[in-house]
Amino acid sequence: MNTSISIDCLKKGAAIAVTLLITSCSFTSASSDSSNASQTASIVAETSASSDSTPAGNQVAVTTQDFQKVTVLEGLEHPWSMAWLPDGNLLITERPGRLRIVRNGTLDPTPISGVPEVFAFKQGGLMDVSVHPRFAENRLIYLTYSDGTRDANRTRIARATFDGQALQNLQVIFEVSQTKFDGQHFGSRIVWLPDNTMLVAIGDGGNPPVELEGDLIRKQAQNLSSHLGKIIRLNDDGSAPQDNPFVNTENAAPVVWSYGHRNIQGLTFDPETGRVWSTEHGARGGDELNWVKAGENYGWPVVTHSREYSGGEITQERSRPGMVDPKVVWTPATAPSGLAIYTGDRFASWKGDLFAGGLVSRDVRRIELDESGNVVTQEPIDIGQRVRDVRQGPDGLLYILTDEPDGQLIRFEPVSG
Repeated sequence: MNTSISIDCLKKGAAIAVTLLITSCSFTSASSDSSNASQTASIVAETSASSDSTPAGNQVAVTTQDFQKVTVLEGLEHPWSMAWLPDGNLLITERPGRLRIVRNGTLDPTPISGVPEVFAFKQGGLMDVSVHPRFAENRLIYLTYSDGTRDANRTRIARATFDGQALQNLQVIFEVSQTKFDGQHFGSRIVWLPDNTMLVAIGDGGNPPVELEGDLIRKQAQNLSSHLGKIIRLNDDGSAPQDNPFVNTENAAPVVWSYGHRNIQGLTFDPETGRVWSTEHGARGGDELNWVKAGENYGWPVVTHSREYSGGEITQERSRPGMVDPKVVWTPATAPSGLAIYTGDRFASWKGDLFAGGLVSRDVRRIELDESGNVVTQEPIDIGQRVRDVRQGPDGLLYILTDEPDGQLIRFEPVSG
């Protein structure tokens, strides 16, 4: 099914507002935060350096890039992530706990065996899948998933060898240090760095009234001894690299790479600039695009543009010395999930742009950056479904997964002529 897109139509997006349900980082009503509230979603985002800054990057981009949306696959149950193998076959996770493979454009009806048992509840389940950079040599793939029960669960990372049909020799190489209650904020995106270490996003554990050790669990994002609310950096065997920023810091977890995060659902590495980018869910508004750097504090929940689901401010602080301001703040929330940097040649005018999926906004935001990493413009591309993942394929095209009971794999293709 092909749907041609006129980019000129998208320029009207800055004036459009639609009423949508805020679902934080969850899927459908069964996985949404218990105190979700309806808000009006705006196409225009605030770019904020401080609480009283003038928004920048809030123009809708104008591009000459014509493209079409092609539905490649249907019938996926809440797909979460995708990763290509060197032979061109595509792995896709389904949140209930299945790993699927697409061979020569056809979805194999039989799921891959050997997947670990997952805690599939609310936002939890089988989440990211990632292929080792040296897969051709070691056949290793990596999975993130939620493990445990409603009363005590955590994010785990496992690796296994893949023989083309099944996972073998599955090994849990990392698990979050503390268990938590309920089914919120698992994080779980994986990104590989050029040195073959990997960054993994870990959520803060959940919204009020969820507590840990007698205080709101979200405060763990500022606790360097905890994995919650962090990006961690691991060697491919799950150990902590010795050049991690807090290896020699007393009472700090050696795997911590950055902290002060709420729930990162989009994470990508730009091989041209060496920058790491993330998209992070706020609560009621305050979703963020961040340029993430080793050792930095991104503020949550001390500094945020979010508000409580129940109403009122989480904090009056929007910026603080020693904490990094977001490049973009989306209020009302888009619920960003899935993030890609475009490095291919099939879309000439998109090279170097970020593409951020939105669960609530049901679109993909093309984000143009300048050479310094500042946001210049944004362009909403309507999908009409909850967007869970965005990836660039080995063919240089962009692929989208939609988080629906009958989820789709959608491809953006250039329009010839």
